[in-house]
Amino acid sequence: MDEAIEFGTDGWRAELSEFTSPRVSMVAQGIADYLREEADHAGGTVAVGYDARDTSPGFAADVTEVLTTNGFDVTLSERDCPTPVVAWTIQDRNLAGAVMITASHNPPRYNGIKFIPDDGAPALPEVTEAIESRLREPEALPADEHGVYREDDFVTPYFEDVLVMMDAHLTGIDVVYDGMHGSGRGVTDELLEMAKADVHRIRCDYNPTFGGSSPEPSAENLEALVETVEERDADIGIANDGDADRLAVVTPERGFLNENLFFAALYDYLLEYNDGPAIRSVSTTFLIDRIADAHGEDVYETPVGFKWVAQAMAEHDALIGGEESGGFSIRDHVREKDGVLMALLAAVMTAERPIDDRIDDILETHGEVHQDRRSIECPDDRKEPVVDELESQLPDTVAGVAVERVNDADGFKILLADGSWLLVRPSGTEPKLRVYAEADSPDRIDTLLDAGVDLVEPLV
Repeated sequence: MDEAIEFGTDGWRAELSEFTSPRVSMVAQGIADYLREEADHAGGTVAVGYDARDTSPGFAADVTEVLTTNGFDVTLSERDCPTPVVAWTIQDRNLAGAVMITASHNPPRYNGIKFIPDDGAPALPEVTEAIESRLREPEALPADEHGVYREDDFVTPYFEDVLVMMDAHLTGIDVVYDGMHGSGRGVTDELLEMAKADVHRIRCDYNPTFGGSSPEPSAENLEALVETVEERDADIGIANDGDADRLAVVTPERGFLNENLFFAALYDYLLEYNDGPAIRSVSTTFLIDRIADAHGEDVYETPVGFKWVAQAMAEHDALIGGEESGGFSIRDHVREKDGVLMALLAAVMTAERPIDDRIDDILETHGEVHQDRRSIECPDDRKEPVVDELESQLPDTVAGVAVERVNDADGFKILLADGSWLLVRPSGTEPKLRVYAEADSPDRIDTLLDAGVDLVEPLV
């Protein structure tokens, strides 16, 4: 029997042995039924986008076929396209929603499908559960009730909007852009050039195998970017993941920049011109809280998953929302993490002041903060039992420091008396448990992570 189709943190992803055209069509039928029966969008227009995997255009065609034969018009991206551009298109054109074919940073043997509702923000569980409950074989309406589809340019209108929004002037700024062969190529780099930056490209050719690795902008996958920034004496290096909803930044002094530090620098920069709270996930640094407190602002913590960040951004009129995995968005933009806009914003920040200098000042003012994580292999069917067992075995001390309190909003975040913390939570996209730690020194991080792994591994 095939594995069940289940929507995780950000849609349904699976290896291609499970992610097949008939199953994608079932999901598309579930989306059509949901739009017609619950979202009151019968006969509306739906955007369909897809990433740079060689299987993605075919799956996008499957979705388009099901939606149009169910009476919906479809506007289909004319090329592989970043997820945030598709989400922005919903708002720009007042669409019923969008379907995005992408497995984001997963290896080429995976693909995925996600539904984005009419507000452009990630679908909340009540939406994905409603779609899951409607999965069925496609059923077409009579031919005279079918919708139509057309291919369209999603990227150019997006460019026009964000260039006005950012008022970016990057003349003289040298940017190295690593597209990782994903959907950011020809988009993020072009946007930077339109803002007059000097852009040097790497991995911006079409390669649906992503050069044999995963399009994940992690430190180990961006060594060439770090080296190129150093060789060119560039001002900044930027990389996007496979569907360009996340980014990584490389600076001249630090090399690969921890995403938490980028978040801190970004919030600090935005507060020079605006006010407003920040939204961060439970796995993201408390450095954001220190910056907010210094400016008389609030911080709201959410479970991991940008859908929760986006929801809180709307509830609190937040200036920024972000996660330690490199996903961010800002006020007055679509509430979906956007690695394209953030790339432009990172370059704009750099044009005003080197990011390294800003971070040096932040750390001098607010104290050193270090964070890291480890992953523990764990089958999906063991995740919930492990977390349940962990609840009864939570310690009173971790690595010799007393536990002050425990936050169970997403797994267990164990807050310690010295201001450090340890988080254990199940991954929403991979068969793994994540162990995170934050403290004031690298040595303390290693000690906390060792303690976290020792606590969890016996339960798997």
